[in-house]
Amino acid sequence: MSIRKYSLFTIIIYAIAFFLPAFFPVTRQAQITTWSYLLGAVFLILLYLQQTKDLSFEKKKTPKGHIFIYGFVGIFAAIFLQNIAIQIEQIFGVVPGSENTENIVRIVLQHPLFAIAAMIGGPIMEEFVFRRALVGFFDSFSKAWIGVIVSSLLFALIHQDGHLLLYFSLGCFFCLLYMHTGKIWTSILTHAGMNSLVIIVQVLLQTTNNI
Repeated sequence: MSIRKYSLFTIIIYAIAFFLPAFFPVTRQAQITTWSYLLGAVFLILLYLQQTKDLSFEKKKTPKGHIFIYGFVGIFAAIFLQNIAIQIEQIFGVVPGSENTENIVRIVLQHPLFAIAAMIGGPIMEEFVFRRALVGFFDSFSKAWIGVIVSSLLFALIHQDGHLLLYFSLGCFFCLLYMHTGKIWTSILTHAGMNSLVIIVQVLLQTTNNI
């Protein structure tokens, strides 16, 4: 399977998983989203494992231990970067709170199983789409760094909560981790770990405040 064909199939699967819940009643959207995201993540992993063509920077022989170390340390580096981006955004009048995160936490409190979709399913799909598929598409005929910019910008726009610098910076950072190790599992670990940590902390704070 060519890189371009893989990228196209990846984006199609992601689009189906992302938009499918909208066709169901509001009362069932949380449950449908949970299963849609998890199944979407599974299909994208299987699709990735089926393709055999490496990108230019995926030819590195990175030990599995290094992938785990970079991925784990990346969680805290991403949160640090997030805080810096928020501080910069505040200078330009952007409100620090994230509507996207607040909505996720609200849904998790009502439907705890949704946490799996937000902490695992979502990050896995986003890494395969915005990092592997989009960066890979540009890497197949142009420069990978162009894919980094385009994918990070789209990653920021799709979150739709006004924090363009924040999500653009995170997108670039996830790309850096991926390209440095040559393994998409590195950025997946960091992305899923960061989401999990943020959601768990926010849920605990909300629960504590409601006691």
